[in-house]
Amino acid sequence: MAAEPKAQKERLREKVMAVLRECYDPELRLNIVDLGLIYGVEVDRSTVKITMTLTSPACPLYPQMRAEIEQKVMQIPGVKDIEIELVFDPPWSIDKASEDVRALMGL
Repeated sequence: MAAEPKAQKERLREKVMAVLRECYDPELRLNIVDLGLIYGVEVDRSTVKITMTLTSPACPLYPQMRAEIEQKVMQIPGVKDIEIELVFDPPWSIDKASEDVRALMGL
């Protein structure tokens, strides 16, 4: 029986990741997953916990990004709450971005 809740959690996590791919860094206009800003997504019943960073600790656009994340994730059926933890350790670097993003940036 424990496998079913685990499978449900994984399906919900996959839906969250898909939605996060629709959230973009307003300056770079790249999605935050492929940019490497999402460090973790956990599902605890109906609560989604996201650990993320920014390309710079001084980024003034975090409130806008957070609002977009909250708005989109809360529309997923089964999600009743969201917690976003902003961390800067480890700091973001271009190495965290996907190969596609690095190619777009000419790296």
